[in-house]
Parts: sequence; structure tokens; C-alpha cells
Amino acid sequence: MTNDASGKADKQLLHLVFGGELKSIKDVEFTDVSKLDIVGMYPNYAEARKAWKAAAQRTVDSAQTRYFIVHLHRLLDPSPMVNDDEKAGTSPALIAASPTLRRAFADTTP
Repeated sequence: MTNDASGKADKQLLHLVFGGELKSIKDVEFTDVSKLDIVGMYPNYAEARKAWKAAAQRTVDSAQTRYFIVHLHRLLDPSPMVNDDEKAGTSPALIAASPTLRRAFADTTP
């Protein structure tokens, strides 16, 4: 965790990056859940986004393979919050993942 100008440690905001092959590019349903690529857990959005981008770029030739960032800290503590590292916006792929996630993260749509 990095420190801000006041010397305080940044709050840990867990994010999960994962992906896999979709049945159709029009929906978010995986062909085989047992073959999902769990890229990892990250302490903030910036690090999760770097991992998401790297994973997505590795699979750029596979149109049906998609990667997602899940804001686990919001599922663990659903109280409304806005933080600087997420003001840039949330991955459209995350929001499209399900109706529940679209409602839960609608406030972060770029």
C-alpha cells in the first residue's frame, strides 16, 4: 500500500481480475466456468486495471475471450463510497456482467 501526502496508508480496496471464453460476444456467459483464468487479487483499482489490461492484451486475437475487474470491496462493504482511484470510471465489461452488477455499480459509469 502506498502512503498519501499525510503519511497515512491508503485504504485497501480489494479487486479481483478474471476472464475466460464467452459463449457469445453479446452476453456474459462463459463456455466453461472451470476454465476461468483467475488473474489475481489486487489492493486497489490502479493495480487491478494494469493486470486486466495485460490479460486482455494477451488474448486480443480471441474475440470471445474477455476479462473483468470485480470491485470486491463494494461487495464486502456496500455502503456508498467514491475514491480517487476509481473516479476515472469502471470497466464497461464489469457493468455489463450482470443486471445485479449493473445496478450495484451504476454510479461509476464513465
